[in-house]
Amino acid sequence: MSFVLSGIAFLVLLTLLVIVHELGHYLAAKWSKVNVEEFGFGIPPRVKRLFTYRGTLFSLNAIPFGGFVRLQGENSLDPDERDNPGSFAAAPIPARLFILVAGVCMNVLVAFCIFTVGFWLYQWVPTYLTYEDLQGGDTRGEVEVSWGVVVKEVLPESPAAAARVEPGGVIVAVDGTSVTTVEEILAIQEGKASVTYMLKYPSDESPLEEVEAVTKSVTLQDGKAGIVLAPFAASIEGVNHSFLEGAIIALRETTTVTVGTIRGVGVLVRSLTLEQKVPDDIAGIVGIAELTHTSLQQGFMKYLRLVGLLSLSLAVLNILPFPALDGGRVIFVLYELFARRPMNRRVEVITNGIGIALIMVLMLIVTWNDILRLLAS
Repeated sequence: MSFVLSGIAFLVLLTLLVIVHELGHYLAAKWSKVNVEEFGFGIPPRVKRLFTYRGTLFSLNAIPFGGFVRLQGENSLDPDERDNPGSFAAAPIPARLFILVAGVCMNVLVAFCIFTVGFWLYQWVPTYLTYEDLQGGDTRGEVEVSWGVVVKEVLPESPAAAARVEPGGVIVAVDGTSVTTVEEILAIQEGKASVTYMLKYPSDESPLEEVEAVTKSVTLQDGKAGIVLAPFAASIEGVNHSFLEGAIIALRETTTVTVGTIRGVGVLVRSLTLEQKVPDDIAGIVGIAELTHTSLQQGFMKYLRLVGLLSLSLAVLNILPFPALDGGRVIFVLYELFARRPMNRRVEVITNGIGIALIMVLMLIVTWNDILRLLAS
């Protein structure tokens, strides 16, 4: 039963995000005096005409997923129809750009608002891409971090290797003195011929606090054991923030997730081009459905954060300069701005059609990879 509820939550989630996106286009078009012929809930064919409001038909469609906005003259090949007052093509270029990016802006706004509430009221932990970023967040008071030191690498034929110290261990004490930083370990070792490490080896199944410590006596050479040490975040806790602090952190979170999403797209394209495979950390429809199920098991706040992350991902993907996406359509409008003439309509239609086909193929590839990964787990 929980899988059914998760499936429903997943469909509701993506549908709401798409509807919010299309609402941005709708409001921007109305503001720009471009006629909106239809606002559809779901994907055609049309099932029911719900109502008409200010010249816009609101409809219910057969496939209960997502939605769309149809602007006057948007898909017409007839120059006269495209130039009619109230059509999209007849609107000034700034108005068309505004309409095209409005959907993306709505998704970004939704993500920002969700993040603000999460950091303000629910002590969410921000996303940090590097340890340096995490250390900065700890210094700024955004989070409370319990630091430790992990053995990142054991050099061959070193004293640590002879003592059978293995990589991945967290050094919790040296000669009976608790340590939490690399500097503390180096200070204790200075001038000594040998030390005793107390280490813990955590895993996904056994967190650090539940693991029993092991001791290793290591002979030093010039105060060194022959190991590469790195800072380790033993625990990360969110803290209380004011509304303004929450909004500032939400703005940084929005930027961080946006950068991460763009990098992810680059990794996907590079991996498909060079290695003909989908990276393990890239999820499609099935993968997102699985994430939705997992987040619901962990509570509504986890689900809400997933909504924010997906809303922002949807915004980033839509603004990419690829045919059929909002970003691709922006390119056509910018071409008209600089070339002082519109792009040939047939070329635009064909290019967008190819773009849609490539996007569908990419979605099938990623989704198939999700299914294989799910069956293998």
